[in-house]
Amino acid sequence: MLLRPPLTKVPLPIGYPSLEIDPVKVEREISSFVNRIVRDAEASGVVVGLSGGVDSSVVAALCRRSLGEDRVLGILMFEAKDKGGPDYRDAVEVSEYLEIDVRELSIDNSLTGFLEGVTDSTEDRIVLGNLKARIRMMTLYYYGNLLNNLVAGTGDRSEDLIGYFTKYGDGGVDFLPIAHLYKTQVRQLATHLGLPKHIVSKPASPNLWEGQKATDEIPIDYDKLDIILYGLFERRLDTPNVSKETGVEQSMVREILGLYENSKHKRMFPAMLGASFP
Repeated sequence: MLLRPPLTKVPLPIGYPSLEIDPVKVEREISSFVNRIVRDAEASGVVVGLSGGVDSSVVAALCRRSLGEDRVLGILMFEAKDKGGPDYRDAVEVSEYLEIDVRELSIDNSLTGFLEGVTDSTEDRIVLGNLKARIRMMTLYYYGNLLNNLVAGTGDRSEDLIGYFTKYGDGGVDFLPIAHLYKTQVRQLATHLGLPKHIVSKPASPNLWEGQKATDEIPIDYDKLDIILYGLFERRLDTPNVSKETGVEQSMVREILGLYENSKHKRMFPAMLGASFP
């Protein structure tokens, strides 16, 4: 669970903290984690939804290196209109580079069937986009159940902290191999893993509607977002000091912190009375 640490009362030394990682060490730690999770669950392997983006590509590559190509299944879940597009081509390229087996299907029939079955229609792209994300989740779990595989999540720390994911959509997974890494760190790891350069630097997108880009929806680009979040959650600085260190206006830092606060429910068990879990 990602919890907000208490704000420090004393300003830490000024100086932007580096987000540079040791990719060899990080890969080793994640490989150990993946192997332990799969072993403890007595699972046969993992399934990964391949979107053609850097996060899913890195997760697939890490799982492939950890478990071997025979224990990783990539799932391509595109709408028919997007098949053959750049994201689809990138997802296929990654699966071929990793030499993993794939299942390819369109979510159109599931989407159409659901919308035909409800009496309240909508053109709201957020509602429809979240529906698509949840159909993808169900598809991953279908193959996970069918093959005794775990569903590997592809969320990173940047997006998890601000709630930029669909609850019970791409947030509905069995484990999260890169949730401790910020987006800029994921890109470093992608380079280390030898993924194609155009995927490493590719703009992030949930691919829920045509032309969607993450940077059109989050309030600031990842290079700044990451250092703001790093200041808040790793340095435990208060808003004025994060602003001072990063050069970002306090109003933007407060907006980012507001996104964290408003999305807490996405990172927790559903609210309940009279029960607790370890």
